[in-house]
Amino acid sequence: MVQTAAINTTNPDAITYQTEEITYTILGGIRLEGLDRLRVTIKIEVLNRKFQHYLNNPDIANLAIRQNLDLYNINQVEKLARLIAERLEVGVTAVSKDLSDITNQLELYRLHMIEAKQKDSIKPLKQLTEAERNEAIQFLSAGSGGQSKGLLQSTNELIGRSGIVGEELNRLIMWLIYTSRKTNKPLHIISMGSSGTGKSHLQEKVGELIPEEDTIEITALTENAFYYFDKAELGHKLLLIEDLDGILAALYPLRELQSKQRISKTITVKDKNGNTKTIHLKVYGPVCIAGCTTKESLYEDNANRCFLIYLDESSQQDERIMDYQRKISAGKINTTDETKARQLLQNVQRVLQPITVINPYAELLQIPKEVFKQRRSNAHYLAFIEVITFYNQQQREQKVDEATGEIYIETTLEDIEQANQLMKEILLRKSDELNGATRNYFEELKQWLEQNKQTSFTNTSIRNQLRIPISSVKRYHSSLLAAGLIRKVENRNTKSHYYEIISKEEYNQLQNSIGTALDEALQKIKALSKAEGPKSPIAAHKQNEPRRIRKVKELEQQPTTA
Repeated sequence: MVQTAAINTTNPDAITYQTEEITYTILGGIRLEGLDRLRVTIKIEVLNRKFQHYLNNPDIANLAIRQNLDLYNINQVEKLARLIAERLEVGVTAVSKDLSDITNQLELYRLHMIEAKQKDSIKPLKQLTEAERNEAIQFLSAGSGGQSKGLLQSTNELIGRSGIVGEELNRLIMWLIYTSRKTNKPLHIISMGSSGTGKSHLQEKVGELIPEEDTIEITALTENAFYYFDKAELGHKLLLIEDLDGILAALYPLRELQSKQRISKTITVKDKNGNTKTIHLKVYGPVCIAGCTTKESLYEDNANRCFLIYLDESSQQDERIMDYQRKISAGKINTTDETKARQLLQNVQRVLQPITVINPYAELLQIPKEVFKQRRSNAHYLAFIEVITFYNQQQREQKVDEATGEIYIETTLEDIEQANQLMKEILLRKSDELNGATRNYFEELKQWLEQNKQTSFTNTSIRNQLRIPISSVKRYHSSLLAAGLIRKVENRNTKSHYYEIISKEEYNQLQNSIGTALDEALQKIKALSKAEGPKSPIAAHKQNEPRRIRKVKELEQQPTTA
C-alpha cells in the first residue's frame, strides 16, 4: 500500500506537500470562510535533488508552475494535472492523486482551524468561587445598606464607586436596560448628546459592569454583517454600538432584531460542482442593543423602539468630570476599590437567573395621554417594570403555577413606584414635540433670560452669551417658531427683529402632567389593594391564587412519594 504524504502546516502562509518527485506549496494559505469553495494559489516544482536525471534537463530542473484555482472545481483540477504532467514530464495519474490528497487534507485542516477559531472566539464563562457567589447573592438580597436603603439605590452607589462620575439617573437606567438582556423581552437604549459629552464613555463604562462573555462591542458594521453571525451567537447578548451614525446601512436588520428577535436572509451560492443553489441565513435573538448618536433627532422607526436618554451637558457635570480627571492624575483615586466594585457588579449579573415575571397590577397601569406612540411606549413601560422585578428576584418569593409547573415571581408596588421615578424623564421626552437638543437649548435660554431679567433676545445676543454657533441658534429658533413657543417681533424703526417667549411654563406643566398621571395611577392601585370586597380588582386577582399558585418553598417541603 502506497504511503500518503502529509501536508506541512508549520508555516500557514506556505503549506507544503512533498512527494518523491514533486513539491507542492500552497502560497498565502487558505481562506476559512466559504466552505463551498477551496480557492488556493499553488506552486509546483520538481524535487531535483533526489532525481539526478532531472539535472540533465535544466528547463525542467528550474521550472516551477504557479496557478490559482478552486480545488473543488473538477475541470480546473484536471486541467492543472495535465499541465503538470506535460511540463514536468511526470504521470498524470500520480499528479491527480497528489492533488486529491492535498484537497482532502486541506479540507480537514480548514475544518480544524475553523473549530479552533470558534473556540477562541467564545468568551469563557467565569466560574465564581463560593465567596464571590455568596457576596453577589447577599448584595441582591439586601443591597449594600440593608433592606431600608433599597437594591436600586445601593446599585447606583456601587456604579458610582466603579468610576462613573455623575449621570446618576442615566447610568441606573442604562444598567437596568443592560440587565434586560437576560429576559425574553430585552429593552434597547440610545444615548444622545453633542460631540464630546461622553456618550460613548458612559455606554462603555456601564458596559464594563456587564460580564465580558455577555457583551459584543461593535465599532463599524456593514449592511449584511448581522446575517453572518452564528444562529445562536446573539442570544441574550448585549450589543454595544459605538456610533449609530456610522452603521446606517445596517439599521434595517437591527430594527428587525429588536422587534422580531430574529432576522433571515436568502442568498445564492455555488456548490463544489459549480451549480447555483439557494440557502437561508437565520440569526436569532433576543438581544439588547445600545448605541450612541450626535444627531438631534433620529429616524422615527429607530427612535420609538428604544429608550432615549440625553446626557447631562451642564457646567456642573463638566466640573465633576474634570475634578475626577485631576484626582486621577494626582493619584488620589483608589483604582483598586473601583476594580472591586466592577467585579462585584459583574458577579451580580452572573448570578441573576432567568425567571418569569408576572405583574398582577398591569391591567390597572396607564401611561399619560400626552405620550406619543402610546402602544410602543406602554409596552416599554410595562417591560421596564418587569426588569426591575427581575433584578429584585432575590427579594421576591418564588411561586409556581400548578397547572403548568412554571415558576415565577410577582411585581410589587415598590417595583412600580421605582419604575415611575426612573421613567418620568423618559416619558417626558417622549411627550415633548421638541427634540432633545432644542429642548435643552430652550430651557437654558429661559434660565439665562430669567437670571438677566430680560424678556427679548436676538440671534446675535444669544450666540455671544451662550457661546453657541450662529447656525445652531438659527436652527433652534426655527424649530421653536414652528412649535409656537416663541414669536418673532419686527422693529419698524430699525427694520430688525427680535424674539420673545410665548410661554415659560409649558415644559413645567408637561412635566407635572406626566408625573401626576403616573402618581395618580399608583395611588389608585394602592387604594384598591387596601380595599376589601369582591369588586376590588386586586381582590379578584387574589381569589385566583388557590387555583393557580403555590409557593415554591411549600412544594420543596412536601415529602416525596415512592
